[in-house]
Amino acid sequence: MNKITLILVLGLVSLWGAQMHSYKEAVSLQKQTKKTILLGVVRTGCHYCEDMEKNFFSDPEMLKYLDDKFIMAKVNISDEKLPLGLKVNFTPTFFILDSDLKVIKTIPGSWNKQDFKDLTEKIK
Repeated sequence: MNKITLILVLGLVSLWGAQMHSYKEAVSLQKQTKKTILLGVVRTGCHYCEDMEKNFFSDPEMLKYLDDKFIMAKVNISDEKLPLGLKVNFTPTFFILDSDLKVIKTIPGSWNKQDFKDLTEKIK
């Protein structure tokens, strides 16, 4: 029973460690941490967005990688406007923003975990 409790607690800690923030929260956190922002743009009913949420952002190893490297934020364009005058042709699209909130990389589309790591590995 203790092993099960430990596994559950570690799972919750890893999920809590990697949070999706609003854009405004991410900007505020960036001022404190100096991390780059990974801004995910989704829309309601987007099949590819849902697939990434289920298969990608629920993976504890991937969440740790992302949390160590980025402040993660999400904007649902069905409910809110994109900040900074950003535009997307389809969802999901990911923008990586530096400390001046300049886009340093745009990653359009749905990706598997390894490809996404490869695309973001050299970003500081």
